[in-house]
Amino acid sequence: MNVVSRNHFMTLALIMIALWVAPYFILGEGAHLRVHDNLDSNIAWYKVLKESGQLFGPLDANIPQIMNGELSRNAFYSEFYGIVILFSLFPPMIAYGLSQTITRFFAFLGMYLLLKKHVLNDDKWEIIRVGAALTFALTPFWPSGMLNTLGMPLALWAFLNIRQGEKSWKNVLTLTLLPFYSSFLLGFFFFLSAMGIFWLIDLIRTKNWNPRFFFSIVYMTAIYLLIEYRQVYALLLPHEPTSRSEYFAPKLEFVHSLRLAVKNYVFGHNHDMTVHTLVILPITFIALFIVLINKTWRKEKLFIGLHVLNLLLSVWYAFWFYEGWAPLAKRFDILVLFNFARYHFLRPLVIYVLFALSLVIIWKLGKRWQWVAIAAMIAQIAVLVPFHEQIAYRNQPSFQAFYAEEQFSDIKEYIGLPVDQYRVVSIGIHPAIAQYNGFYTLDSYNNFYPLTYKHQFRKIIAPELEKNKTLKEYFDGWGGRCYIFVDELGKHYMFSKRTKKKIENLELNVDQLKAMGGNYVLSTVPILNAADNRLAFHRAFESETSHWKIYLYEVV
Repeated sequence: MNVVSRNHFMTLALIMIALWVAPYFILGEGAHLRVHDNLDSNIAWYKVLKESGQLFGPLDANIPQIMNGELSRNAFYSEFYGIVILFSLFPPMIAYGLSQTITRFFAFLGMYLLLKKHVLNDDKWEIIRVGAALTFALTPFWPSGMLNTLGMPLALWAFLNIRQGEKSWKNVLTLTLLPFYSSFLLGFFFFLSAMGIFWLIDLIRTKNWNPRFFFSIVYMTAIYLLIEYRQVYALLLPHEPTSRSEYFAPKLEFVHSLRLAVKNYVFGHNHDMTVHTLVILPITFIALFIVLINKTWRKEKLFIGLHVLNLLLSVWYAFWFYEGWAPLAKRFDILVLFNFARYHFLRPLVIYVLFALSLVIIWKLGKRWQWVAIAAMIAQIAVLVPFHEQIAYRNQPSFQAFYAEEQFSDIKEYIGLPVDQYRVVSIGIHPAIAQYNGFYTLDSYNNFYPLTYKHQFRKIIAPELEKNKTLKEYFDGWGGRCYIFVDELGKHYMFSKRTKKKIENLELNVDQLKAMGGNYVLSTVPILNAADNRLAFHRAFESETSHWKIYLYEVV
């Protein structure tokens, strides 16, 4: 593979990444984004945090705009995270586009460097190195996760360099900067603990302490803990019980856990989507068949090992929810407060390295099979295209239509009071929308708030929870969505202005709503028995740029 060809492959890959992120900058607020754990939460939180004056607030600071000021500043990301800085400096869609660009570029770079240095170090595999790295970089990821999963190849490249005794400022710089654009608790805890196990296995096998490798793991962990000082404070020091204290105990039966393991192995998980089912999974099985037929598994130890690890990660994820863990979960709070199932976050790294190795095994069979390998890389890119946010979420509201700033501005103007002098709750719409628009809300989507507040809020919706077992278990066993749940609506929070849905028999504890300071209800569906709940209808608000029709009710 000559230098010109290698440069062409790299250039094409970078052009593809640039085209992938271009819509965020071209469409701006007309872009379509993922709603779950994104528009319905994190993006609004960045804006609330920026406007709260508590971005650099003390450890005991609260966010006055949410949950009557009982939501701790520590429930949000650290001010040292890159994505928080981006949203503090730029308009939301520019910040979002920049974050996508940073994440996808370093995902590509990290996978490419890892394959080139430690997996496929012969330049004849350049097309596979670039192709596998590109497909990895284009995978869907949880936007606020930043480089949680997509940064792992870059970190592994640096750690393996150090493990081999390489002394380079590039390795130190990588381990120093990555923590500022990834999360410890929601990603790299699992990677670093895996690195610790890797170091321990080395120690047992070789009797060599390899202190440079060991202390590099400690070094990166220490940086994360310094960045995450708020979470460390919140988790380790004694505090009043939080909503996490009532998280459900594992309750899946053995057969259900087994089915979940198969499902995860074949289809993956929402927060670390690998999109490997249609192309990569068959390719890895074909390569496995070739290795078994030719009896070359001794030469392909890494390939076989990654197959086994991929399977084990899915089994671990599924059986974390197995009911057999329940006695331990009840005895040790950490098993409830922290989701150890998330070792499946390692799977994107494992699956795409496995993909690269499988392509090499197939490539070695001859010219016809080389075309199969090339076709597989092209096919994987084609499979990823429908998962681009502009395509996958084209039937959901755009950024502008979701947050409906013009419409909510009209509501504020109609109410005519400073927003800090009244409280609102939402029905049939995510509370994050009201929060994004500056309203003070009693409801919210957060998973780390005082347990006492959860119990107070529950009294408002208790009559509705008693009607619906699913909603009752959902709120009582988790409570992350501290919403005004309605039996007739179920777990649906996005009723557009075209909906024909109506609430016929709403039953709220209005005395409790009033006692907590609730003054207004923002509903996307009409409440036919509003008077029975002491709710006075004012008017409906519509806007051409909004996805919603908002019915404004006042608590009287």
